Amino acid sequence: MTRLYRPTSGRVLLDGLDLELWDEARLRERIGVIFQDFARYQMLVGENVGAGDEPFFLDEARWREAAARARRMISSRHCVGLPHPAGQMVQGRAGALRRQWQKIALSRAFMRIRADVLVLDEPTAAMDARAEALVFERFRQLGHDRMTILISHRFSTVRVADQIAVLEHGRIIERGSHEELMQRQGHYAALFSLQARGYR
Repeated sequence: MTRLYRPTSGRVLLDGLDLELWDEARLRERIGVIFQDFARYQMLVGENVGAGDEPFFLDEARWREAAARARRMISSRHCVGLPHPAGQMVQGRAGALRRQWQKIALSRAFMRIRADVLVLDEPTAAMDARAEALVFERFRQLGHDRMTILISHRFSTVRVADQIAVLEHGRIIERGSHEELMQRQGHYAALFSLQARGYR
């Protein structure tokens, strides 16, 4: 979808137009991505945020605006603002470092203010369940005029989506809202119930 890879078969359409026909620079302006294995650049914190939108890489005002938008996503207890001053390098213990980098990745997504498509690939893996739920609830609020594609194995997060697609061996085997899929008592319902059992 981001044109980092080309489909080996089939087509991907955006606004009814094959991605192969899109101008690559224009396409990437429209898409914001948080990867599960996001890049960790050996640069200052602010520059790592700025990497989210290359034309504004050195725009400190945009760094801070992006971090502030990310910070508003969740409560101050789970603050997602810049974990260090913008002019410092990222340092700390392994577990804390992972969380800090995840905060930077979330801020990076908000650098691309022209994007109307957000792709979130397990973006909160280092967060606890409560913080993750808050993040996605705010993404839902902030992304009301954008298409948000969320990839996750946590059903507690997925259930808020308007449309859920269940993939198996690269194919969609079920699609619908959480309520619709639970009523069908299919693959999704079985996996949701299995995962929910661990929280009882």
